[in-house]
Amino acid sequence: MLDDLFSGRDWLLADGATGTNLFDLGLTSGDAPELWNEAHPDRIQRLHQNFVDAGADIILTNSFGGTRRRLALHKLEERTGEINALAAQNARKVADAAGRRVIVAGSVGPTGDLFDPLGAMTPAWAEEVFEEQIRGLKAGGADVIWIETMSALEEMHAAARAAAKLGMPYTVTASFDTAGNTMMGIKPESMVRDLTALTPRPHGIGCNCGVGASDLLVSVLAMTEAEPDAVVIAKANCGVPKVGREGVTYTGTPEVMADYARLALDSGARIIGGCCGTRPEHLRAMRNALENHTRGERPSFEQIVERVGALASPPAKAGAAEARRAGRRRG
Repeated sequence: MLDDLFSGRDWLLADGATGTNLFDLGLTSGDAPELWNEAHPDRIQRLHQNFVDAGADIILTNSFGGTRRRLALHKLEERTGEINALAAQNARKVADAAGRRVIVAGSVGPTGDLFDPLGAMTPAWAEEVFEEQIRGLKAGGADVIWIETMSALEEMHAAARAAAKLGMPYTVTASFDTAGNTMMGIKPESMVRDLTALTPRPHGIGCNCGVGASDLLVSVLAMTEAEPDAVVIAKANCGVPKVGREGVTYTGTPEVMADYARLALDSGARIIGGCCGTRPEHLRAMRNALENHTRGERPSFEQIVERVGALASPPAKAGAAEARRAGRRRG
């Protein structure tokens, strides 16, 4: 599926933020974004269309919190399959009318539960939960399952098994937001080595969200060094999130995100997009940057910091001291 699009190309462009842009379209805090697939399909399709117009090759369905466990927070758990099918249908409608090949990626986020012994979730239960969601996404026309923002290998494995059981190709990304690790202590190089050994193998493995573009690029470097043949995904936040009187804002400009896209390509990523804070104007700048850039040498910590900003949470490993020094010099 994704391999076909890579024919003659070095990269693919994934879309930007879902939540940020839905808030721009009227979503309010506490609402279930997934319910908008039914209540406001025109707004969801507008979001997808804006990203396609900006150059996205891959659009993610509005189903990040679409597991039974997350939908239960809004008393929607009995509609899990229906809501996920609607999410895929909304994206499918836009992709099919694009006039070029656009992949519909069924977004599957974490359940929000901790695994035994820290919590009640078991691998078998998680697989069942993910299977229910993925069945809905498949019914709605998703091309690939996009497992994202994960922090525990057990949860990644459960979602991967569910996708494989239903015959769906899948990708996996994690959020390395804790000193270069996931919240559950997984390192980028450990994750990519673990997941490339799965059968069937993911069509892409990488990083999304986290604490900023610079931190994510360091994780990409670790992944591509550990597994040079892996298709690595980079989907960074639009700069660093800042909390103020007007809520959460992001420091990234279109120019910064364009430079991030170039650095991601140089770091070895092959699927590049944006996460929280990334609007169509950022994605358009990223597309233009990638179309006019040839993969160069792998960047150093200092080059990353100089071009897109200091690391917010430097990894506690060899090289972290250099990153911290570079961050102090820039600041």
